[in-house]
Amino acid sequence: MNTHLPPAFLPPALIVAHGQPSDPAPAAAALDALARAVAACAGGRIVAAATLADTGAVAAALAQLGPQGLVYPMFMAGGWFTKVALPQRIAGAGFALGAGGWQVLEPFGCDPAVHDLARVILAEALTGQPLAQAQVLIAAHGSFKSQTPSDVANALAKQVQRDLGLARAQAAFIDQSPRLNDATGYGASAVCLPFFAAMGGHVTNDLPLALTEARFGGRVLPPLGLDARVPQIIAASLARPLPVCTQNCRFSRSSGQNML
Repeated sequence: MNTHLPPAFLPPALIVAHGQPSDPAPAAAALDALARAVAACAGGRIVAAATLADTGAVAAALAQLGPQGLVYPMFMAGGWFTKVALPQRIAGAGFALGAGGWQVLEPFGCDPAVHDLARVILAEALTGQPLAQAQVLIAAHGSFKSQTPSDVANALAKQVQRDLGLARAQAAFIDQSPRLNDATGYGASAVCLPFFAAMGGHVTNDLPLALTEARFGGRVLPPLGLDARVPQIIAASLARPLPVCTQNCRFSRSSGQNML
């Protein structure tokens, strides 16, 4: 855990990710490295990290950080983990939620700055080819239980197609329709951006298998969350904290509040 002493007015922050239940240590180490990088951009704020897969890690981190601060969910969409699991872990560790306690923030994948970064990454990757002929595939996890993760990824695909003037931009999913293994018709000049926060089993195993089955012929970029500009974006989010959504996701098609 990063233990640099911050100015008194900066509450500490805890970055929480799901982690890898079958092998917690590598994901926890990667998240610790991210926390150190965020701290370097955060003006002296204490920034720690914990994964849900590492049993007791959240409680142990909170015990070191104190009675109040900011929890930053390193998730691609709001849902059960951000609205239920995280508050339960915090309360179960004996800490208060909300004002005067620990505030759970909007997750990484819902930050408009992250969507803007995705657009920049894709523009960089497509340099040298006519954008009006370019094809982009947003590869995401999705969910069998909620449409929110797909709404966020679909909103991103719509944004990058509109802003970059692409011939085609589509989101496809591991656990939801449209499935990645059905994402056909992408040629050698196409680009796939994994809409994931880290390099886990979905990225290293499920994604390549699905793209092979779909005969995806283009280039696969690193996961969005690994971009070198991400720590600065997270640090900026901690400086202007927005609480996690408590009702419908603002990207939800059913809410009528899609902001992209």
